[in-house]
Amino acid sequence: MKERIKRWRRPALFILGGALAGLAWHYLVGCSGNTCTIAASPVNSMLYMAVIGWLLSVALAPGCRGNCRR
Repeated sequence: MKERIKRWRRPALFILGGALAGLAWHYLVGCSGNTCTIAASPVNSMLYMAVIGWLLSVALAPGCRGNCRR
């Protein structure tokens, strides 16, 4: 159980950080009206940035060092 939590901790933090960045982007920059689909809604911007956060967590993950189980 601890291995599963340890494995998902980093992506979960990146996803949460991305969602918070999306919310901040919506409220600080955003769009006037419905001209852009991502920043027009806080939910859309949070989901979009959460996906970007997950992709960054995968891209920046440390590789296997000889003890990977596949």
